[in-house]
Amino acid sequence: MAWYKEWFGQDYLDLYAHRDAEEAEANVAFVAEALGPDRPRAVLDLACGSGRHTEALRRRGFRALGVDLSLTLLALRPDLPRVCGDMRCLPFADRSFDWVLNFFTSFGYFESERENFRVLEELNRLLGPGGRFLIDFLNRERVLAELEPRETAAESGRRIEIRRWFDPASSRINKRIVLRPADEPPRTYLESVRAYTKDEVVVGLSWAGLEVTALYGDFDGGPYRRDSPRLIIVGRRNG
Repeated sequence: MAWYKEWFGQDYLDLYAHRDAEEAEANVAFVAEALGPDRPRAVLDLACGSGRHTEALRRRGFRALGVDLSLTLLALRPDLPRVCGDMRCLPFADRSFDWVLNFFTSFGYFESERENFRVLEELNRLLGPGGRFLIDFLNRERVLAELEPRETAAESGRRIEIRRWFDPASSRINKRIVLRPADEPPRTYLESVRAYTKDEVVVGLSWAGLEVTALYGDFDGGPYRRDSPRLIIVGRRNG
């Protein structure tokens, strides 16, 4: 089974508990500034997970909808408008959204370049004329420079063991996570993301008919540099 079909459940939420509603509010505040001033007719939170960004968008009065493949994560907030879907073939009509937002490195999951490029084609298909997008991606240069091969921690009565490595042949950053609860068998998960360079992402977006209008290195609006925490790409649909 593909890693992304196994990993995104309660254990994932527990490991990334620091990615909380407060962070989502700050991210959405940045989006409102970076993609404004025209108010969107509809916003898609692509790979929305448990819905923290969808909720923050709706608190600001945006007509926002989330989509994610994980039924486990979607079920956590049944009050939020979200649907189950694969980002390679999304269940929406053409030109349904004015904004498409993709937070927290939810791109580059798939094994083949064609599959990942299909996600960008879906962005193009879903955006209306002049529609805007934001992709919040890892900064490959910084991640590789600071890659910590092994990490262990203990919390809530369990031991967490993490091994990280970069595969130059596939250009993927991998993370193997082993959770060892005190009274249960260990559980093992994998994360694996294609570590695109800035230029690779920009060219891929261009091929998909999407124009990059700005690059940021963090959600404070700082410019993108090789040592920036993130690679945040803002752009629009051509035509």
